[in-house]
This record gives sequence, C-alpha cells and structure tokens, in this order.
Amino acid sequence: MSTVTETGREAVEERLAGLVEHLYAPLDFPWVVSRLLIRLRPVLYLFIETELWPNLLRNLHRHGVPAVMVNGRLSSRSFARQQWAPVRSFYRAMLQTLSLCLMQSDRDVDRIIALGAEPSRVRRTGNIKFDQPIPAVAGGGLTRSSLGLQATDRLFVAGSTHPGEEETLVECYLALVAQCPSAVLLLAPRHIERVESVEAMIRARGLAVQRRSTIRHAGPLQPIGPRVLLLDSRGELPAIYREAVVAFVGGTLAPIGGHNLLEPAQWAKPVLFGPHTDHCAEIADLLIQAGGGHRVSHAEDLTRQVIALFSDDEQRERMGRLARQVVEQNQGALQQTLEAIERLLKQQQGSSGAPIADRTFPLMAER
Repeated sequence: MSTVTETGREAVEERLAGLVEHLYAPLDFPWVVSRLLIRLRPVLYLFIETELWPNLLRNLHRHGVPAVMVNGRLSSRSFARQQWAPVRSFYRAMLQTLSLCLMQSDRDVDRIIALGAEPSRVRRTGNIKFDQPIPAVAGGGLTRSSLGLQATDRLFVAGSTHPGEEETLVECYLALVAQCPSAVLLLAPRHIERVESVEAMIRARGLAVQRRSTIRHAGPLQPIGPRVLLLDSRGELPAIYREAVVAFVGGTLAPIGGHNLLEPAQWAKPVLFGPHTDHCAEIADLLIQAGGGHRVSHAEDLTRQVIALFSDDEQRERMGRLARQVVEQNQGALQQTLEAIERLLKQQQGSSGAPIADRTFPLMAER
C-alpha cells in the first residue's frame, strides 16, 4: 500500500501491520513508475477517490494491469477545473486507461462519465465510509480518565478543524460554558503540526488548555472550570467521538469541503457542520434529511445549536439515534466494491488459464 505523506505511512503501519507492506508512492515520472512496475509485477492496482497519476496509469495500461478507482468522487472544484479545454482531452485519455470506476454517488457517476470515462466501466457502489468499523476502545486504550475527564464533565468535540474554525469554536465554547459550566471543549486540528499556534490562540482567550499527549497517564486537568483539551495525536479522534455530547466536524465552516461526518454519527451523536460540504455532500444531505445532522450557516448559528443541544436531552438523543440510522441504512458499499473487483479479476485470465486472482503476485493499493 502506497501513500504520499508521512501521516499516511503512520496510519498504514499502525492499522494494517502484518497485512500489507508500505511504500511511498513513486514520483510520477515515466522511468520511475516503469521500474517500479517491473520490480513489483502487480496484477491489480486500486486507488482511492481521485488519486490520478497519468504516467503510472499509462504504464499500468501498457503492462496490461487493470486499474480500479475505489470510492471515487469528484468535488465541484475538481470537476470544474478538469473541464478546462486545454486539459480536458488529456484527462479523457487518462480516464480511458481505467478498468473500473467505482463511484460514491450518482453525481460522481455523471461527472466521471462527462470527463471521459467509459460508461460501461462506471458503477455506483456507494461510499465505503459507511462500512467503517466501530473504533476499538477497550483493552486499556482510550478512557474518559485518559482524557482528563471527570464523570460530570460534558464533552463538546470539534474534529478535523482548520484555521479560522478554531477561533469560532472557542468563542462558541465561551458562550456554552456560561450556561453549562460542566462543558469541556476538545479541539482536534486536522493538521497536528498546527497545535502550537492553536494552543497559543486558546491561551490568549484566557482559557486553560492541555494537550492530549501530556495527560495520557495523568488525572483530570483540573477539577472544575472551563478548559480546552487539544488533541495532538493521530488516530484517536474516531474513538473520542464516543465521549461527545455534541460533535462538530471541521473543514465545513472554512471553505475546505468537509471531512468525515460519519465518525460521530456511528456513535449515535448529533452531528453539526458548516456550509462547505462539497467533499461529503451526499452524507451531509442524508444526515440533514434524516434529522441526525444540522448545517450551521455562521458562528452565531453554531453557538445557538450547540447550546440548544446541550440543554435538550430528548432532542439530542433523538438526533443521535437518527444519525446512527443513516450509517446503518447505507452500509453495503464495501461488499459491492469487493464483488465488482472480483468480477473484474475473473475476467482477467493468466496465460496458464487460471484466474489471475489465484496467482501469487502483488496487488498495489494507493491510499
């Protein structure tokens, strides 16, 4: 499994140890990818969402290796950019090398075909994020005490946040704690290298703050009073949502496009997010329609919704239950994806006549 970032490498080695070997994605130069393919001799290449590398795909096609887009999606920005006349023919030629495009939504199907993918090779399989397993929290791992929380503390979790959003969330929290003194804010910046600047901003607002890494084996940060927990670790956020009273998912107040709205939903938590949800548009719409999520339009709206949910147990539990139902009712994309790949493999016969899936050669996957 290849990744392009250090964070990706850490995730692969932590979560898939013993199952896959990690390598960094090759620079997309013809001679580099050609040497890699000669060395690995893959029988199948899977890539997630829209990691399209033209020289890699061209060389895979030349070597007769099927390439499959898994959980494919095209944001509005990406779709508009690829419609630009000078790159449209280039993009069309690249998409023609793909054996299968397994897309998240009908919108994504329409867009990938409009950009030049062969319609007979395009399928709507759904979003495999609906099938993500519940994070493990047992066995001495994450606990409330390991987060410095007491039994009476009520956690407001804001995950995957970006610059500009943290300031809004801190102001929201100050208004919340004035009405709910037991509330504690946990901020999880999307990029943990920003933790130092986020911490400085919080302290400038006059709030106590402590990083997760400093309280791993400690007791509560302080017995009472407003405080902010700053998540400076990787991989813990999905499990931390379990402890939330209310959850906000970042990249949605800032014009980023949104992150994983299903992580709090799978724990039956009410999910709040801003107006910028292009990267997770279908999930956002499903949560809103079901009543398990709410789109806030600005900072004041966010504050109003958070305070209302902290104050209304019945509404909060109802929203959380409906959010969880959205997850359950849309599962099955992973199975559809596996079945589509299996059918493709059965069509690819080795020179010996045995199915290619039975041959002991590598499968390449890019995250």
